[in-house]
Amino acid sequence: MAVNLKGRSFLTLMDFTPEEIRYMLDLAHDLKAKKRAGIQGHTLEGKNIVMLFEKTSTRTRSSFEVGVLDEGGHPTFIDKNSSQFGKKESVEDSARVFGRMYDGIEYRGSSQKLVEDLAKYSGIPVWNGLTDVDHPTQILADMLTMEEHIAKPLAKCKVVFVGDIRNNMSYAWMYGCAKMGMDFVAYGPEELVNQVDRTILKRVDDVASDTGAVIQVTSDPSALEGADVIYTDIWASMGEEAEIPQKVKMLSPFKVTREMLDMTGNEDVLFMHCLPSFHDFETAMAAEQKELGYDIREVTDEVFRSRNSVVFDEAENRLHTIKAVMVATLGNQN
Repeated sequence: MAVNLKGRSFLTLMDFTPEEIRYMLDLAHDLKAKKRAGIQGHTLEGKNIVMLFEKTSTRTRSSFEVGVLDEGGHPTFIDKNSSQFGKKESVEDSARVFGRMYDGIEYRGSSQKLVEDLAKYSGIPVWNGLTDVDHPTQILADMLTMEEHIAKPLAKCKVVFVGDIRNNMSYAWMYGCAKMGMDFVAYGPEELVNQVDRTILKRVDDVASDTGAVIQVTSDPSALEGADVIYTDIWASMGEEAEIPQKVKMLSPFKVTREMLDMTGNEDVLFMHCLPSFHDFETAMAAEQKELGYDIREVTDEVFRSRNSVVFDEAENRLHTIKAVMVATLGNQN
């Protein structure tokens, strides 16, 4: 049966079947090939897209903006300082206004409920650019990158997420792996194992029972064995400086090093990261924390720059997969 996603919102991978996710990945491969060949797209001609950013971004903003322009559409960027959205005007009222002026909405911020409310009240497709519990466009980009570098189907792959296993990237990977029948391990400190959201674990376990996925949460380093991907994320973002001493103490044993990659037993294991990354001391935050006695690097520079690292392929693939989501849910029919 043909896949038709026209008019759908993209809020979480849990809303889509494996076949629908496969369709978006195949479309992303095709759109990337056309971009590389210099073929101009027209699927978003006449479409106006608003991008709502309550949290700053490099890759997400660039990918949505360039993706819209590549396909002939018109993007509008609105940040938290340039509208009344959520301040003097309710989310519902703003959504109804956006729905009368635009054809699609991208949202990047904290609340999953907020992005769901935008979809509920706007009447147009809404795309999740990141919330505190999910990051579905990143997972699509990561899966596309895996398919470009690993010579076996996704369902045969094992992803190990290392570090703070309670964050949105860990949960987003659980959703993606459960849907696509993959093996996933959340590998982090013992004190965090029981802090992983049990409601989320129940949801992904229910899906995994149908797809054959295996979802694990553990502090046992033997879980690294056989990994195709070692994935991590920063330990602390701007505004979370007060948490750094505790996080560094807890997470330093889970820094991604050459020794950790060797423990997988796979010399071709991929190192992946959603970026930005603290892998050296060339950023203001990393340098400031070093002066205070804290090494906040979640991965060594050796690994980050190694042949195993595909982090910039992932960054580029944000564009192609985000474009695929927009084209699939909003694009003009050929």
